[in-house]
Parts: sequence; structure tokens; C-alpha cells
Amino acid sequence: MRFASSFFLRVVIVLSLAVSFASAQQAPAPDPVFVLPGVTGFTSLPNGIDIRAGAAHEQIVALRDDVVRIRVSRTEALPEDASWAVLAGARASRVPVTPLIRGSSIGFATKQLRVAVDRTTLELTIRDADGNIVQQDARPIVFHGDAFQIAKTMPLDEHFFGLGDKTGPLDRRDEAFTLWNTDSYRFQESTDPIYKSIPFFITYEAGRAAGVLLDNTWRSSFDFGKESRDSYSFGAENGPIDYYVFYGPTPKQVVKTYAWLTGTPPLPPLWSLGYQQSRYSYYPQSQVLEIAAHLRADRIPADAIYLDIDYQDHNRPFTVDQSRFPDFPGMIAKLNADNFHVVAITDLHIAKYPDHGYFPYDDGTANDEFVKNPDGSVYTGVVWPGPSVFPDFTRRQSRVWWGKLYRNFYDMGIAGFWNDMNEPSIFDSPTKTMPLDVVHRIDEPGFRTRTATHAEIHNVYGMENSRATFEGLLALKPDVRPFVLTRASYAGGQRYAATWTGDNSSTWNHLRMTTPMLENLGLSGFVFAGADVGGYAGTPTPDLLTKWFEIAAFQPIDRDHTEKGSAMQEPWVSGPEQEAIRRRFIETRYRLMPYFYTVAEESSRTGLPIVRPLFLEFPDAAPDRHPLDDDLAASAEFLFGPDLLIAPAPFSDLMDVYPVEFPSADWYDFWTGERIRKTQVHHPPVVGQPANPADQVPMQISLHPELATLPVFVRAGTILPMEPLVESTNQTPQGPLTLRIYPGDPGEGASCSGSLYLDDGKTMAYRRGDFLRMQFTCGMSDHELHIHIGAHEGSYPAWWKEIHAEVYGLNPASPAVHVESNGRSIPATRSAQSIDFTIVDDGKGIDLDLH
Repeated sequence: MRFASSFFLRVVIVLSLAVSFASAQQAPAPDPVFVLPGVTGFTSLPNGIDIRAGAAHEQIVALRDDVVRIRVSRTEALPEDASWAVLAGARASRVPVTPLIRGSSIGFATKQLRVAVDRTTLELTIRDADGNIVQQDARPIVFHGDAFQIAKTMPLDEHFFGLGDKTGPLDRRDEAFTLWNTDSYRFQESTDPIYKSIPFFITYEAGRAAGVLLDNTWRSSFDFGKESRDSYSFGAENGPIDYYVFYGPTPKQVVKTYAWLTGTPPLPPLWSLGYQQSRYSYYPQSQVLEIAAHLRADRIPADAIYLDIDYQDHNRPFTVDQSRFPDFPGMIAKLNADNFHVVAITDLHIAKYPDHGYFPYDDGTANDEFVKNPDGSVYTGVVWPGPSVFPDFTRRQSRVWWGKLYRNFYDMGIAGFWNDMNEPSIFDSPTKTMPLDVVHRIDEPGFRTRTATHAEIHNVYGMENSRATFEGLLALKPDVRPFVLTRASYAGGQRYAATWTGDNSSTWNHLRMTTPMLENLGLSGFVFAGADVGGYAGTPTPDLLTKWFEIAAFQPIDRDHTEKGSAMQEPWVSGPEQEAIRRRFIETRYRLMPYFYTVAEESSRTGLPIVRPLFLEFPDAAPDRHPLDDDLAASAEFLFGPDLLIAPAPFSDLMDVYPVEFPSADWYDFWTGERIRKTQVHHPPVVGQPANPADQVPMQISLHPELATLPVFVRAGTILPMEPLVESTNQTPQGPLTLRIYPGDPGEGASCSGSLYLDDGKTMAYRRGDFLRMQFTCGMSDHELHIHIGAHEGSYPAWWKEIHAEVYGLNPASPAVHVESNGRSIPATRSAQSIDFTIVDDGKGIDLDLH
């Protein structure tokens, strides 16, 4: 019966797809539909299985016990084992497997997974060691000409996250997307595609998570139940079937495994985590200096000023307009002296400007660095400088050439570079990008040397542009951490650049859209990301700009940026009352820099995001283990690192009371130190009536929104490091390091922990051990809170001599508070919410008892 039913199913699939692909009578005949035949032979491999299905070839191998790679070809030869996204070391990894050969299926087992391929249909099923389905084909792989589609079963309670900064809700279920890097000025909630193509997503069902990476650079599609209510699908218009399935079961483990496959982001320079000021454009030179002086005069902490294209001579990259910027090197030096880091835009198009001494064009032409038309001539497209040519970033030598173009700017003291328009965006093209037949010449270690059309390279072009910039800067100054900001990218692009969400709009809805976009970017590798504060397109209302400043203070990249023709958008616009609110939140960001930088360093090692959805830290929060982020009450909430919960109203333009859902039942108010208590349920649920939603989550409270406030909560069990206020990360904080100690539930030992990471924030010296790392813990016994401040690890010196501790949530029975260290009494004060004391930190570690 299995064979008969499967054969009937295959006939139905072929016939139905042939009908669905048919078009009007006068349209050309569609490409033939092809479904792989059943297994005609197989060979068990030490790390997987090799399968033949007629002329077709499939290979499934285990890279780790929790990672499986699947490659399929309609012909005998498998796709080239090369990737722009997946690291060579990961692709070469292997673990031994145990063959599982049964009557109806063939496959293998690792220590964590069971892989089975149906002999008749080639349908793939992957289960965990407990028998739970991790992924299961819904039907055989279908080819339509060069295109293919892979469909998977989709239970009712399965959720999907990832794909980078796509618009819409955080959860991708019931949505469909196209991956094709596109310049999307004023994109809206329904706009697709937009700037990046990151073909990775997380499946999440009842608290268990798995990851899927389709490593295919062609135009691709992902449908999470929009077309079919019981299956999801993904595929591409051409290129290889080469995808990875990896199991958690926790969402955190999936994200870490994705980083193992595609790489972690580099540790950024500390200044890039500070506040950044930008617009299109600040000019002339006097205005740039005026903006910097205003920031300092108003004591608004800031670390970067951006130069958009108007600093250039007729928008030609790597030039300076001498009439607008008569002393460009002097301006850079002045800004550097005032602790401002300059980020200059360098779009990837090179002006076609021969015989005028324009070095990038002349030298690039002489060295044959630009992409070609099919006839071998250099492709030309119109962008900001007018007719332009484009480096062929698929060639290693062209990337090296591009990187050398930064020498003068980098030596001048420009600290970072901004690669915009790199989808690539073309003004005089009906597709807004290069023609699909433009030719790239792949000459890259690990790849077969060959030509490829732009249809194949388009989605990686922006990533390779940012790679060329990053590697070029590193070659010019090997001990300085590069900062590159890119608009377009592909999976793995986090290895080279930070990013932002592109040309958003100055609307309340765009502010609301920002959080899920940044969350999904973080899950997709881009942990250092932001959205233009206040919105790029248009002028925000004063209240909108203020609320945006508040929320952006808790996002990885905090850049205020707007378009030409809009009103000024700096923190001081709208008057002193609004400025005071905006300044306070920027100041809070800087006071939290020890915590922020510690999380950033963790991200650089593990790939875990800085802005996190609730389910990443709390997959088991709800009784049914659904992601709390799908609840309307929690849809605007996010975690800043593992320990801070940011809870703006779901609709920040409304003044209605709104609920805050907590993913656990023990939190503190960051601003006041007050412990948030779960409201007791006084009435049992009535049989046959819907349950109160507040009873279905660990904890829920109601808040009234106010313009000047943003609810921020600290997870119980946290030790949060903070520092005295500085106006730039170049300044050394003056005073003690502050440790805010938030013990957990006293009935469970009141345990807490935290850590701190510190280095020079600029160089690669941390890789040579020149860093400082500390661990902190606390716990309760015999009515005493024991606090341990760990010894300094590493060789980097602390900027503080003392530690100021603030202990929250304790209510000692005695009005007198005693703090002791090795029998020595430490003076302490007690306020309504905290117990405070200061101790000398000699770097050797400290143990204290509070009773």
C-alpha cells in the first residue's frame, strides 16, 4: 500500500503542478515539471548516506550530531561544495553515524538525530533522539525547469522566525517572502522584498527549536503557510539544492549553531555602541563642526558623526568637495580631538569619469576591476554620480583593490565607513538593479574559477562589497577594529559589517515595526543593527522623535538619521523639555555601557543577539510553550541582552492603559528598584469559560503610557554593572564601578549572577589576553546574603579603584544593616528600595556578607 499510495501521490503532484504552471493559451509553454524518482541505489557513508535516484543524486551528511547537510542534484554531479555563507571549516566537519536501513526507508542516526529517506518518494524525515519530528517533507522535491521547491509539514503550533529584517510581525507564520536585495525607499509593512537576503529561519514548536539554512544565492522564496495551511515551503529560481537542518532543542542553541556555520560578528570598536548623529547631509564643513559643538555644549553624550554623499565632489566616491569642505583633514582632526569618530559614506559605484584624474575609475579600468556586459564591455549604470561602473567583488583581487582605496581617508583619521546603495541600486534600470545577464568573474579561494551572471551573484554582491571594505581596512591597520555599516547583505555578512533597516519612515507604525525587524536580524546573525532614529523619510512629530530616542537607547546601533529636505532631527529640536527627555535616555545608554559591552563581547563569541525576543531566553514561559512574543500584549517588548526587559506600549501613539507580559514572575523596575510582584488570583477559573489571559503567563501588570518614561525591568537574579556618566566612550569614567544587585526569590536562595568584560575598545589587543573579565554571584543562607566579586581575569587594568554596590529587594528584619568582608565591617546605608555600600577593589576578589 505504501508503494501504491506514494505512486498515486506522485502522479497527482505532477499533474496538478503542470496545470498550476500553465498560463494563457497564447503564452509560451511552461518549463517541464520534474519530480525525483525513487531510490535506485545508495551507499552508507561514515558520516551519512549517498543516494542515487535514476540520474539524480542526493547526499545527506552529519556535520555534527545536531547538524545535517542535504545536497540534491537532478544530475549525477552534486552541486559545487563552495559557499559565500558557510565557513569552510564547518562544511568540512563530520561525525560518525550509525546506518539505519529498513524496508521502506534508508538513513542514519547520530547521537541526537534520526534521519530517514523514503525509498519510494525520497521524502526526508528528521527526528530527535526522543522521536519528536524535527522536520518532515510534506511532498517530494519538485523542479519546474531550473527552479525547485521543497515543502515541509507544518503543525498547527509551529512558529517561524528569521530571514533578517523582513517587515511584518516577528513570527513569519502565515506570511510569504521573496529574497532579492532591493532598494526599498519608504518601505511599508507589506513591502517585500527589501534590502537583505538571509535564507535562514528558526522553526519553533512547543518550546523546541530547529534551524534551516538554504545556501542558495539566487532569487528565492519562503512560504510559511500562506499558500497551504498545513505545510511550509522554500525554493529558488535556479542554483543548488544545498541546505542545512540543525536542532536545538533550545532556540539559543539554534542561534549558536547558525553562528558556527556562518560565523560570528567581530567585536566592534566601543565607540560604535555610543550615540551616533547623522543626516543626508551635513554640509558645509562649518555645519558639521556646529553640530558637534552643539552636542558637546548641551552635554549630550555622542561618539560619531556621519558624512553622507554631499561631502564628495559631485557624489564621486573617495573624493572631497573642496568648496564645501575647504579643510577636510583639519575638520577630521578637530572632530577627533573632541572625541567624535567620523563615519564617511563610500558607495560602491565608481563614477565613469575618464581623463579627469579620478583615480578609482582610471586605476580600476587599467586593472580590469569592473563587472562586464555579456559582450565583454564594462557595464555602466546610472547612480548618484551619473554613469557609473561597479567593482567585481566576486574576485579576490578586486576586493583587495577596493580596500586600498580607503588608505587616504583612513590615514586622515576617518574611523568608519558606510557602504550604501549596494543591493546594488541602479537608477536607470526598470528592475532598479543590474540586468540579470551582467557577468561576474568568480576568482575566489574555495570556488571553482568561472563566470556567473548577476542573477546568481545579486544577493551576495552587497555582502562582498562590505567584505572588501572590512578586509581592506584590516589590511591597512591590522591592529585596529574596523567599523563598516552596510545596507545590503547575505547570510554570513555579519562577519564583515553592522547594518541598519534602510530607508524607514517617520511614522508611529515604523517605530512599531523596528523591534521585530531588529529581533529577526539578531536571530539571523546581525546582532549589531539599528534603525534610523526618528525615521529617515519625512519629519517626525516631536513626541514621535522623543519616543524613538527612548527605545533606540536600548538597541545595538543608535543612529539618528534623516533625509534631505526633512526638518532637522537632532536631540535639541522641539525645545528644551523634549531635549531633556532624549538626553536622559542617551545618558542611560552610556551608564549601562559596561553591561552593553559585556553582552556585545558575548555576541562576538556566540552569535547570540543583543536585542532578543522573549522566547529566546524563556522558551518555556507559557503553559503551552508558545512564544510569548506572539501575544499582542508582549508584541512590542524585547530583551536588551539577557537581563533587561524593555516594555513600550504596543501602540506608542495611543495613551491607553496597556498590559505588560513578563516571561517569568520575578522582576525589578530598573528606574525605581521596586520589586514587581505577581498579582494573586482570588477566584478560581470557571469551568466552561475562557481563562483570564493574565493567568496564562507568569506575570502581567498594567501600565499607563507617558511621553517621558519607558518601562524597563531587570530580571531577578541579575547583577548589573554600570558606570559614571561620560560624554564619549573615549573618556575614562571618574568614580566607582556600580554593581546593581537584584537577588532572586529568597525562598529559592536569592541567587544572582553577573559578569563584566572590558578592554581598550579599539584594538585587537584583547585577542592577546589584554582584557579584563569579572564574575559576580550572590546567594542567601542563614538570613545572610553572601556576595562574591570575582578576581580580575586578564591583563587589562580597571579604570575604577572602588565598587559601589546597590542591593535591591531585601527587607532585613533589623533596621540596622551590617556588611562584612572577612570580619571587617563595611559602612552601609539603607533607603526605601536598596542597601548601598562602597568597597575597595584590589582585583583579587572580594567576599561579603550582608545581614
